[in-house]
Amino acid sequence: MAAARFFVSGRVQGVYFRASARDRALALGVSGYARNLADGRVEVVAEGEAAALAQFEQWLHEGPPAARVDRIERTAMPAQGHRGFDTR
Repeated sequence: MAAARFFVSGRVQGVYFRASARDRALALGVSGYARNLADGRVEVVAEGEAAALAQFEQWLHEGPPAARVDRIERTAMPAQGHRGFDTR
């Protein structure tokens, strides 16, 4: 099981980024959460099989159609045992 924390910058709030991330994560079997941060970024914590996590990360670089992703910071972390995918 692989896990990572992502900080996604750009036009990522108010464009259904978190809801779209949840849909993509669940389709890939990835669990975790996405939440808006006060500085305009979205924090995403995700865990799952390495191949699924890689596909999810690739999607994060694009996001939903209305989003504009400028930068992603990734940090590896130990799996926390999340179930499902929450949008906080």
